[in-house]
Amino acid sequence: MKLKSIAVALSAAALMLSSNVFAADFPTKAVSLVVPWPAGGGTDILMRIVADNASKRLGQPVVVVNQPGASGSIALRDVANGDRSGHTISMIATGFITEQYGSPNAPTLEEFKVLAFVGTDPTVIAAGPSSGFESLEDLVAKAKDEPGKLRNASPGGTSAVAVALIESLLGIKLTNVPYSGTAPVVQAVLSGETQTGTPSVTEIASQHQAGEAKILAVASSERHFMAPDVPTFKELGYPIVYGTMRAMVAPADVDPDAAKVLEKVLLETLSDPSFQQTAKDAGFSISPMPGAEATTFFQNLDKEIYPILLYGGLVKVRQK
Repeated sequence: MKLKSIAVALSAAALMLSSNVFAADFPTKAVSLVVPWPAGGGTDILMRIVADNASKRLGQPVVVVNQPGASGSIALRDVANGDRSGHTISMIATGFITEQYGSPNAPTLEEFKVLAFVGTDPTVIAAGPSSGFESLEDLVAKAKDEPGKLRNASPGGTSAVAVALIESLLGIKLTNVPYSGTAPVVQAVLSGETQTGTPSVTEIASQHQAGEAKILAVASSERHFMAPDVPTFKELGYPIVYGTMRAMVAPADVDPDAAKVLEKVLLETLSDPSFQQTAKDAGFSISPMPGAEATTFFQNLDKEIYPILLYGGLVKVRQK
């Protein structure tokens, strides 16, 4: 009996040792951070700041790989079905919730392990110089006079939900024009290809400050530090508080030891005052949250957004 007990104890110790060795050895090579949007947009900029700072803690480079297409679904599907060693991670945002109901090929939240919540950037509605809009009231008046005639640039996902909210609460109808990311959305607004666009405040704040575009309203509870002259929708009488909520993810069945290392490094990175200041200087609000809490957050967000998607006719698959 004693020999058997010793053997069992030694086996358990060996398993613990091998697990700890794996965790200590991870990562053994560069970690790919797949960004499912084109270079130059707000998410791409933020993820590059995350990658640069996380690399210093991880001991291996974190390399951003842009893979745009299908409102992020192509890249996220590849990540969900891909490398389980922890050397390939990605990020999801509010729009990810939308896409799982819009395309049968889009992955769902259950196909990912959420590593950390990053933060939230409020959505805005902005107008180009040729639109003639100086205020949200101008837009509403024109949209009501000519329902469906105004073209709004949207990268889908988060923006699509924002448009559904705006149309519903403002009593207007816009023609939503899809683009492959927020950088093309901003360009469409600036060029006059569309009269308006619905990116996040971060992605068009510099153009607003330069007078190249005009943000008409921001969907936050208070005015944003990047555009303090812009009223919130709430100030104008419309209870719209919404934006891009981002989190870092890995495949659902990622190696648990690698996941622990990644979560620890990401939370340390996101909580670092120097990183937070760099992110703020670029226009981003950071509010870190551990993986388990972030998972619950997105599950609750799914429940809140679904009725809006249903109202806006955006539920094409997985109807509840």
